[in-house]
Amino acid sequence: MSVTIYDVAREAGVSMATVSRVLNGTAVVKEDTKRKVVDAIAKLGYRPNAVARGLASKRTKTIGIIVPDVSSPFVAEMVRGMEDIATMYAYQIILSNSDAQADREIDLIGTMWEKQVDGILFMGNQVTAELLKAFEQAQIPVVLCATVDPDGRIPSVNIDSEKAAYDATQFLLKHGCTRTLLLGGPADHPVVGAPREKGYRDALAKAGLQPRVVNCHNLTYEGGLEVLKQEFATHPLPDGIITVNDELGVAAIHACSDAGLQVPEQVKVMAFDNTRLASMVRPELSTVAQPIYDIGAVSMRFMTKLIHDEPVDEFSVVLPHDMTVRRST
Repeated sequence: MSVTIYDVAREAGVSMATVSRVLNGTAVVKEDTKRKVVDAIAKLGYRPNAVARGLASKRTKTIGIIVPDVSSPFVAEMVRGMEDIATMYAYQIILSNSDAQADREIDLIGTMWEKQVDGILFMGNQVTAELLKAFEQAQIPVVLCATVDPDGRIPSVNIDSEKAAYDATQFLLKHGCTRTLLLGGPADHPVVGAPREKGYRDALAKAGLQPRVVNCHNLTYEGGLEVLKQEFATHPLPDGIITVNDELGVAAIHACSDAGLQVPEQVKVMAFDNTRLASMVRPELSTVAQPIYDIGAVSMRFMTKLIHDEPVDEFSVVLPHDMTVRRST
């Protein structure tokens, strides 16, 4: 039979309430009494039931994380930051993939609520009215990670995507590119779409040059390669390409190679994110360096503050970006 809290109390010679106070940290317990309880737990191999503890304390010390695809290098590094901070604050995580499907995102919020998570860290595409309603019904803290609520209703952690795209475009312009192309995301995407396109357009307008935007709805290597092959076959070739993530950057390098163009001698390529992919391709990929791990870590720390009603300095946290210059430029 499994060991119960009653067994621990009897072994330690204390009440079950005292054992509960030690486990939950809900009250001050004398050090010698705490030691007896801890020794009894170790001796008996007692494992507290998280759900049962949650019913008593109204907290399960569990955070739900919803991401589009954990196999993405960007998402994987971000989740690592989340988990490290969760461990530091003695929280467990429940990680789920939404496959960027709106219906599945809604279903997963319900699933997280049923599991009595203390809060949800969410990475997705658009914060729709349906998604916002699901968050409100859950009645638990929510933090958006590398995701934007245009109306600022939900706490978030991001970089300034518009400024980052502006800086990337300025870099190519300063290095002699006059026929640039932006391989962007869906135009209505609140992170990789409109903000990065605006930054790109603003930089070109300042230089008196015409923008050239190709929207890619499948933000993968395969999607980028297909779109660029069609673009190169029907339009003049660019001398500079900016992509909204590293996978598309790798696709741009390979599409140039397939078209007989040398990178960086004839076409310079600048991407976004600075995941491991950037240093694995040849020539190595220049990229806007997002603090991916920090986005995850700061999001989780933000969440612990919300759960415990700690003071929060900023509702929408904007972390600094940088430029990592490699051989592709």
